Amino acid sequence: MLGSPISFVVRAVGEFLVRLSLLAVSLSCLLLAASRASEPPAASAATLAAKATEVRPLAPGFRAPTAVLRAADGTAVDLAKLYAAKTTVVVFYRGSWCPYCNRQLAALAEIEPQLLAAGAQIVAISPDTAEGLAKMSEKNHLSYQLVSDRDMVVASAFGVAFRMPADNEKSYRAKGVPLASIPGSAEGAWLPVPSVFVVGRDGVVRFAHSDPDFKVRLAPAAVLAAVKP
Repeated sequence: MLGSPISFVVRAVGEFLVRLSLLAVSLSCLLLAASRASEPPAASAATLAAKATEVRPLAPGFRAPTAVLRAADGTAVDLAKLYAAKTTVVVFYRGSWCPYCNRQLAALAEIEPQLLAAGAQIVAISPDTAEGLAKMSEKNHLSYQLVSDRDMVVASAFGVAFRMPADNEKSYRAKGVPLASIPGSAEGAWLPVPSVFVVGRDGVVRFAHSDPDFKVRLAPAAVLAAVKP
């Protein structure tokens, strides 16, 4: 004998509420995982790519890692606050000693007025010391923010850090280049693969470009195109 229409409706509503509860739990877990995903893991030799061609840059659609880094004058720069304020062009470069980096950052300075007009800002990140940051900024007359990630926290989280080949490291050090040591390791140095990310005000990566050939840099026109809707 079939149940009454009322009992059928009650059962249906009960099943719907159970499914809704399960969906809410799943959504909460996903949100928690997403919030944790933006927290950089501890940087170490284990988080390094073995070489430049093996880096795995963060792809568009993922949350951009956050951290508090230091400017040349020691001022704390909170990436999370930068992202929230404006669309942010995040640039990873090798250091003030690199001629290709100097040319790239100088070229970005030329289009900075257009980026600002489009509601965007630039933050350039490198393993440079405070002295190196100041040198880069002064030499190229930069007005945008340069910050040091000498402990590899952000470069590692963005997936662009790699271990320098031992012969290259030896050669660079012999020339007096102040390379950053690999955190927690007794030997070795690291560098970022030159990269550009565009991060929206929601903290999500909208655009990513990375090239293991350090002589290849993203054209300023391409940066502008990535920022403009």
